[in-house]
Amino acid sequence: MNPFRSLCTVGLALAAGAAFAHGNEHGAAIGTPGKAGQVTRTVSVDMTDSMRFNPSSIRVKQGDTIRFVVKNSGQLKHEFVLGTEKELKEHYEVMKKFPEMEHADPNMVTVAPGKTGDVIWRFTKAGRVDFACLQPGHYDAGMKGAVSVAAKH
Repeated sequence: MNPFRSLCTVGLALAAGAAFAHGNEHGAAIGTPGKAGQVTRTVSVDMTDSMRFNPSSIRVKQGDTIRFVVKNSGQLKHEFVLGTEKELKEHYEVMKKFPEMEHADPNMVTVAPGKTGDVIWRFTKAGRVDFACLQPGHYDAGMKGAVSVAAKH
């Protein structure tokens, strides 16, 4: 790969990451990164090569800090990314162009086959938070789900 192309690839990947993070910064549409000491519940999520999450529908309460223990039981690399549907779609388009892009954001984890990773997230607003695998082809194949966040009473 030539140096100019490498530099452009890195620049585009950084811009995409900044745009994705920027969307969460203003208004915190999906919540905030959680702290291990404040976890109120652990939810296990399995990722499979049939391009599905199990479970694909999760219910939590506003204010909960959830530890998602994400297992990849398949033979392909998968990831678990929390976001709004719009953010996930935008990020997916970038991933299709740069499939080897690695992530280090608190709302996502990339998991190698047979491995487990985790995401700790605090859900600050009632509503819906989507999650998906943004590896090329996986989102289009239906590898997505949703967290329903019930309002505090």
